[in-house]
Amino acid sequence: MSAPPPGSTWTSRTSKGSSLYGITYGGGTFVAVGYGGTILTSPDGVSWTARTSGTSNWIEGVTYGNNTFVAVGEGGTILTSPDGVNWTRRTSGTSNTLHGVTYSNGLFVAVGRNGTILTSPDGRSWTARTLGTGNWLVGVIYSNGLFVAVGRNGTILTSPDGRSWTARTSGTGNWLSSAIYGNGTFVAVGEGGTILTSPDGVTWTRRTSGTNNWLYGVAYGNNTFVAVGENGTILTSP
Repeated sequence: MSAPPPGSTWTSRTSKGSSLYGITYGGGTFVAVGYGGTILTSPDGVSWTARTSGTSNWIEGVTYGNNTFVAVGEGGTILTSPDGVNWTRRTSGTSNTLHGVTYSNGLFVAVGRNGTILTSPDGRSWTARTLGTGNWLVGVIYSNGLFVAVGRNGTILTSPDGRSWTARTSGTGNWLSSAIYGNGTFVAVGEGGTILTSPDGVTWTRRTSGTNNWLYGVAYGNNTFVAVGENGTILTSP
């Protein structure tokens, strides 16, 4: 019998109870962020430790690049950390809530309400960009040579260069909150426990998560997908 496809089986884990909206993996550490400035770290996706963020604003997205964690959220909040433990607040130049952030090719990109796009080479200094749309794109990643953005009503957009975007069919009308790439597979998560997988970012398949809780973030590291969400939900999958 062949093994189940990546991202198709999940196991619930125990966290600290606050809703979690974003997660990433870098430098040997998972970092999850969420309600009221919550930041949790874990070496394996199973055991988690609460950290001090220095803000009570909701934190909705987090990424790792250039040896730096960058977290974004409510009211234009941007935080950076070299290790996931110690965090510094940065000036974003916007009061719009930032929902997602990614890193690729020497550039951090954060996206949020009203078509907000910010870019930064180091996570410290940020420049506003013009997206050309007011649509909400909640999450954005770059992996396997492709940008993938997800958002309201099951929206999935892909781009090879970050400039020209193509709409894809997700098969769901639920909001999608976050996406990641690992083990040859894109995984997107969202409203009502939605989990979608794709081998190429173009064709997507719905998977069974075992929960109706909203999933706000997903990451891949240490041979494991980890999804986090509402009411402290944490799911893992090989």
